[in-house]
Amino acid sequence: MKNALVILILTLTMVSCGQNETNMKTFDPAFAHTVYFWFKNPNSQEDRAKFEASLTKFMNNSAYAKTQFIGTPPKASRDVVDGSFTYSLIVSFESAEAQAKYQSEPPHLLFVEECSDLWEKVIVYDSQTIK
Repeated sequence: MKNALVILILTLTMVSCGQNETNMKTFDPAFAHTVYFWFKNPNSQEDRAKFEASLTKFMNNSAYAKTQFIGTPPKASRDVVDGSFTYSLIVSFESAEAQAKYQSEPPHLLFVEECSDLWEKVIVYDSQTIK
């Protein structure tokens, strides 16, 4: 769990520093939703293209997601880095209630319908701010 927290903090730092100013949204530290996907066929370029297109469409149409980061694992440089997943998604929300509404909004349901056949495992880490 400690490693997951370190990965989350580092990733969120990269997200907040990596967006250009014309499309920058402010990261809301109230609630972070981190999802890791393991694909059935991680080397399938067709599956990857389908997933990326659907997830991007979902994120662009979400009424609740404040910021988002869609990523893939880099080559691990240390033993503590888990690079076994296929994709990661980190989304920030203004509250736990906003994140709950996101779960049932039509763009999210469409994404799950379009892509759930691609993954064999999904792990979610939700975190609320300590302040």
